[in-house]
Amino acid sequence: MSESAGVQQGSPAIGAAGSAPAAPGAGGTEGSGATVGSARIAAKKAQLRSSPRPKKLEKLGVYSSCKAEGGCKCNGWKSQNPPPTPPRTDQQPNTVNLLEPCRSCSHTLGDHVTHLENVSEEEMNRLLGIVLDVEYLYTCVHKEEDADTKQVYFSLFKLLRKCILQMGKPVVEAQESPPFEKPSIEQGVNNFVQYKFSHLPSKERQTIVELAKMFLNQINYWQLETPSQRRQRAPADDAAGYKVNYTRWLCYCNVPQFCDSLPRYETTQIFGRTLLGSVFTVMRKQLLEQARQEKDTLPPEKRTLILTHFPKFLSMLEEEVYSHSSPIWSEDFLVGSTGGQIPIHTVISAPPVARPLYYSTSPVSVDPSSCGSVSPARKTASALEPSLGGQKRKPSEPIPHDETKKLRIVGDIPMELINEVMATITDPTSMLGPETSLLSAHSARDEAARLEERRGVIEFHVIGNSLNQKPNKRILMWLVGLQNVFSHQLPRMPKEYITRLVFDPKHKTLSLIKDGRVIGGICFRMFPSQGFTEIVFCAVTSNEQVKGYGTHLMNHLKEYHIKHDILNFLTYADEYAIGYFKKQGFSKDIKVPKAKYLGYIKDYEGATLMGCELNPSIPYTEFSVIIKKQKEIIKKLIERKQAQIRKVYPGLSCFKEGVRQIPIESIPGIRETGWKPVGKGKELKDPDQLYSTLKTILQHVKSHQNAWPFMEPVKKTEAPGYYQVIRFPMDLKTMSERLKSRYYTTRKLFMADMQRIFTNCREYNPPESQYYKCANLLEKVFYTKIKEAGLIEK
Repeated sequence: MSESAGVQQGSPAIGAAGSAPAAPGAGGTEGSGATVGSARIAAKKAQLRSSPRPKKLEKLGVYSSCKAEGGCKCNGWKSQNPPPTPPRTDQQPNTVNLLEPCRSCSHTLGDHVTHLENVSEEEMNRLLGIVLDVEYLYTCVHKEEDADTKQVYFSLFKLLRKCILQMGKPVVEAQESPPFEKPSIEQGVNNFVQYKFSHLPSKERQTIVELAKMFLNQINYWQLETPSQRRQRAPADDAAGYKVNYTRWLCYCNVPQFCDSLPRYETTQIFGRTLLGSVFTVMRKQLLEQARQEKDTLPPEKRTLILTHFPKFLSMLEEEVYSHSSPIWSEDFLVGSTGGQIPIHTVISAPPVARPLYYSTSPVSVDPSSCGSVSPARKTASALEPSLGGQKRKPSEPIPHDETKKLRIVGDIPMELINEVMATITDPTSMLGPETSLLSAHSARDEAARLEERRGVIEFHVIGNSLNQKPNKRILMWLVGLQNVFSHQLPRMPKEYITRLVFDPKHKTLSLIKDGRVIGGICFRMFPSQGFTEIVFCAVTSNEQVKGYGTHLMNHLKEYHIKHDILNFLTYADEYAIGYFKKQGFSKDIKVPKAKYLGYIKDYEGATLMGCELNPSIPYTEFSVIIKKQKEIIKKLIERKQAQIRKVYPGLSCFKEGVRQIPIESIPGIRETGWKPVGKGKELKDPDQLYSTLKTILQHVKSHQNAWPFMEPVKKTEAPGYYQVIRFPMDLKTMSERLKSRYYTTRKLFMADMQRIFTNCREYNPPESQYYKCANLLEKVFYTKIKEAGLIEK
């Protein structure tokens, strides 16, 4: 027999497994306080289970409904002489009398426990365990002040209470059951280790595995901040989604560590990328800060691992956590060093009993100690030494994969070749060495700022004033700091005007924080209905300029707006700011229709209106790194190609003999370099003639009966995951717009876009699909028309 309780998505209804409740609000790791609390409850259960059977019946009678004749509605026996609170240590225990009447219904204790007469000792001990869990949760409910957490505790309390009454097993029904996301965090970290470090020697690879174990252990013992605290720290994040995960974490991973009558799951095994992304930034900062604070107390054998290797490991993992194109989060993740795919297997499993570090709260989180009482389930210790010890679980079974299934990569260069080249670019030992302290002369403007952010030196927070929520002292202090920075750096702007906009609830500010103080920011106002955002102020304090902070600020702002589906910036720039905005992709060519912004934005005398259109496919904060990597890959590919051409041909002597020119293909060795003769198609040099020809061809293609799948851009709702597979989408509507704007200055540009439509279709759809067949038929029609127009050789 089992008892279940319904759980609504997003509500703090109850789960069925988890980890230990210890300060979910602060954001940190569980310390010795949690371990001691769990041990204390286990000791109480052991003591109670060793009691005589009458004592056990008395304990269970308190939670058992009366079975006397006449339909008594009493739901628990109450002693006529309850023990004092707190119980006295010198008091002799009373003998249990089954004939003692209930203070509530006057029926005897025996009438309340008749259903337990033939129950085995094992079942009775199980019920006693639930009883102590109920009593513990009762204490949690009354001492917890956070509303969301209190509601979860209360729901669990009712569920376990009902299980005792009906002698059932606690099972909680929810819209989803674990695991909640695939691949799990544990699997993603396994994939990360294989993806980045499979080429390392075994000794160095083992170091990476140890780092991964330590990281997974930290997540399993990490205490999530409450939804209300997260709203104060990151008001723009997905509050509803975080609340769902917080509820699941409490139910399945946090409470059951103390209340072992509920089954328990590891956080890293039932949650995936979404939860990891919501905690990674704060978690990384606190882990590194605590490591710096405790460096003198670390064991010598762990000091290098934690202080040198761990920060670099976290930085590399962070790129994969927040990258939209990272392959480690694909369920079809496969890697192979020689071009073939090998089944992925688990290389790491988080130690469930390790003693983790406790780390301080994040800068914007509310300190629970300053907010009244906290439930016993949320108390933590102040610090613990780091440890990689603990019992290891058995590695999980290999995940089966279809050998014919391959990770889809769009591009002209085979992925095997890219991996091989990347292995030659990345120094295998660089992962284990200290971070570069000197930047090269060719570094991107924001590279220094990016490194400082990864080290936790600087932080970025979107903040704003609110008339509805209780003021947060730290946020108000930051807003005052921003007002001071803007006033100092923009002396021609009235101070009262700056103050009014910075503290206006309709405006937000992306603030740059260094050493706990504001050193810069961008104040903006979003107009979602109009599809743009106005940038009002942008400044970095004078003594922190020329460090790439301004570029990194703008890149963070771009990514923030892409998440909120706003893809246009508008701003009035004065003569001193035009250069900066041009470097950030702004121009005087405004893409937003005038009717959209007229009357919405503030007009400044003597300033220039500039706009910037965002591309949602670009990860702006990592854009310069991606470009740098692409350049390195191309350089290495060229070097490899050159190395393959081993034969050295003698120089050309024909010119000395009076020959004026020769065909390119007659040059010895030219074809071995990969050169191919250009098609003999006619290139129309007259722009109007080219436009007319291409327009005619495009009309023929669009009017064909097989063109219907390609008329407009693919909608996300119709093809889920399309834009994760297809990185460069194209359609006939976009081609028509490009043709109208005279984008196609050569036939090759036009043909490349058309070919992209067919290639994308065959890449995403299976060969037996109708779309695949339409692409093949329409491709033949297109090339027929191209040949008829004389643009390629027949």
